Amino acid sequence: MTDASRLATRVGQLEFANPILPASGAFGSGKEYADFLDIGKLGGVVTKSVTLKPTRGNPPPRVAETPAGMLNAIGLQNEGVEVFLAELLPPLREKARRVVVNLAGKCADDYVRLVGRLAAAPIDALEINISCPNVKEGGIAFGVTAGAAGDLVRQLRPAAAGMPLWVKLTPNVSDIAAIARAVEEAGADALVVANTFLGMAVDIERRRPVLANITGGLSGPAIHPLTLRLVWQTRQAVSCPIVAAGGVAGVGEVVAFLLAGASAVEVGAMNFVEPGICGRLVDELDAWLERRGETAAGIIGTLKT
Repeated sequence: MTDASRLATRVGQLEFANPILPASGAFGSGKEYADFLDIGKLGGVVTKSVTLKPTRGNPPPRVAETPAGMLNAIGLQNEGVEVFLAELLPPLREKARRVVVNLAGKCADDYVRLVGRLAAAPIDALEINISCPNVKEGGIAFGVTAGAAGDLVRQLRPAAAGMPLWVKLTPNVSDIAAIARAVEEAGADALVVANTFLGMAVDIERRRPVLANITGGLSGPAIHPLTLRLVWQTRQAVSCPIVAAGGVAGVGEVVAFLLAGASAVEVGAMNFVEPGICGRLVDELDAWLERRGETAAGIIGTLKT
């Protein structure tokens, strides 16, 4: 049995039983993984992106395997906020210790309306997706400049009515630190570092892109060193909590993120390879800490440089 005091962590005002969370887009609304692990064992669940209205997403093919990773161009397919609240949230709320809802919009008004609608729901935090590389409107457009990112968060802060706002940053920028500072100053409670890296695959026999969208977001073990660098850089630039996301395949990547300054860790692509990985990582992190007489909270930000 894991030790609650050894694994506990905080992201701003929220306490988590452990730092392990499935990343948005990789875990649905939780029901898809109920046969593979006890969702209540995890620190919490981050839902797939929710939009105001149902979204069909991009045309197939939308997923492609790559060396040590995968490309996806799903395009935020979901049932819309009303179906989410009425049908998907209640069973998730019964099982998950914490529920973080990822949301996305095409324009600032979409985000403001979504935040207002979700802020009154029985959830624990909102993850503002300003970093999806697979949609032509909104999404990443708000996350590539400090000005646009900061302006959006300033509009969302009053609508959140005290609900914690996590802002998910894109790695597809030249200076993530500047954007992180702007978002923190605008009122973000935490930063999620980061989303997928924009990539592409080609079918050399057909001489055509593998994905119908041509480009997609690269995730999986291949991106961990890149994301680890972004987490470390962001930690030097801001004081608000960081949630790391990118390339976790084992406890080593989890610990590296914590040492670099993250307070929690999201697990994405490897859920498709090993559906029970998040539960395994809780056990392995507990064992790693026990062997060293450490706590998760105690090792955060202790990287020696």
